[in-house]
Amino acid sequence: MIDVILHLVLLAAVIFFLAESLPGIYIEGFGTAVVVAIVYGLINIILGTVLKLLSIPFIIISAGFFLLIINTFLLWLTDELIEDFEIENMGTTFIAALVITISDTLLTIIF
Repeated sequence: MIDVILHLVLLAAVIFFLAESLPGIYIEGFGTAVVVAIVYGLINIILGTVLKLLSIPFIIISAGFFLLIINTFLLWLTDELIEDFEIENMGTTFIAALVITISDTLLTIIF
């Protein structure tokens, strides 16, 4: 349980860092970053799993690149659901999804 909480807090730190360093991402504060991490995680577990299963042929053909497209969509959906979290355009959403995907993969390996 502690590893899940630590994973979420570190993912929230990555999201907060992205908002501070990438132009086009706005977040109210670290508390909002924690909410974003939780919502993104839940969306990824529920909707992401279904999308990944349905997209297996595209994921194989693209050597995994399509996973990043799915994660970009999930991050955009998170942006639409949370009022205090705003990403201006899809290019920024794609870059943020790339960083979050890499960070989340590393956190999953560590924890």
